[in-house]
Amino acid sequence: MKARFKYRIYPTPGQKHRLAKLFGCVRVVWNDSLACCQQKYTSGEKKPTNSELQKQFITSAKKTEYREWLSEVSAIPLQQSLNDLNQAYQNFFSSTKGKRKGRPVKPPKFKSRKSLATARFTKVGFKIGQDKVYLAKIGKLKIVWSRELPAAPSSVTVIKDSAHRYFLSFVVEIQPEILPQTDNSVGIDLGISTFATLSDGTKVDAPKPLKKRIKKLRKLSKSLSHKTKGSKRYEKARVRVAKLHAKLKDTRTDFLHKLSTEIIRENQTVVLEDLNVSGMIRNRKLSRAISDLGWRTFRTFLEGKAEKYGRDFRVISRWEATSQTCSSCGFKGGKLDLQVREWECLNCGAKHDRDHNAAINILVAGGQSETLNGRGGKYKTNVKLAAASETSTHRRAMVQ
Repeated sequence: MKARFKYRIYPTPGQKHRLAKLFGCVRVVWNDSLACCQQKYTSGEKKPTNSELQKQFITSAKKTEYREWLSEVSAIPLQQSLNDLNQAYQNFFSSTKGKRKGRPVKPPKFKSRKSLATARFTKVGFKIGQDKVYLAKIGKLKIVWSRELPAAPSSVTVIKDSAHRYFLSFVVEIQPEILPQTDNSVGIDLGISTFATLSDGTKVDAPKPLKKRIKKLRKLSKSLSHKTKGSKRYEKARVRVAKLHAKLKDTRTDFLHKLSTEIIRENQTVVLEDLNVSGMIRNRKLSRAISDLGWRTFRTFLEGKAEKYGRDFRVISRWEATSQTCSSCGFKGGKLDLQVREWECLNCGAKHDRDHNAAINILVAGGQSETLNGRGGKYKTNVKLAAASETSTHRRAMVQ
């Protein structure tokens, strides 16, 4: 399986200038080729092949007066840019024909200066040293090795984010690390006040970085709005806002990585409930709180680490009434308001913590139980894998 390893780099002023030139050339080649493809489409002609685009907008373009500066940068990222464009069109055509699963893929769009600046090098375009990485026509970049690369990378992508930070992202082929078998299984109920409640009763609170720094973000955003767009003061204020957003993202990602790794290492089977996050954030009262948690990123981390470490990861349907069903007898008590955190079963009289009860039901719905139906009663919940393209704004998705 393939994995990405991302490291921070610190280019010199001269290297920053050469990187900016490289990012601009990659963007121009992409936009020129995309404009040609759209023109061919409107005139009813066939889309040019990838080799034809590379010959026209890289090889031949370097000999023209208007694009001769393309020869000042390495040709490898330019070729990879058109390879990405070709792949984007293939994904779009496969999606329109129904060959690609998931949500419909839109056609590729033009890139602007405000887009994320990236450029990818293959093996012949970079060389790894002890504390520096050489990129063709860029030079030796100082890098901080936060962890060791497990194998020789097949490609590297240089990235510049909106906060003016530079990174190198390596693609490495790794072998899954099968962890020792364990009898532990866990169901996870995600929430807002408490980020995750496990079926064993453990509750995990989220750092909520946005909530803690919302006043500072408002102050910086207000300062940015008072600046003249395009001025130097505007750019300085914009970078301050971008750096704060980057810090919020890093704090959230670090928490999700540590929690997902701990859960995967301690449990053989992990069961999670499918949540309609895109529909839930349309609730104006909860959108900011939900966005600050990173539910979808947490699920992605669990999926990837379960595959890497040989664990079983399952997702149950969002329509399972996990919060409304008694985990002791299986009696369904009906809808519960979000403010109701504890309730008593009308059938057996058992008292439940809402989140803990839902986590137990999620574990049962995932097929992890000691009895046939997980409760010893007549109620049985079937396992349903959630479709990635399934979306809904049903109220029950918000109640659970």
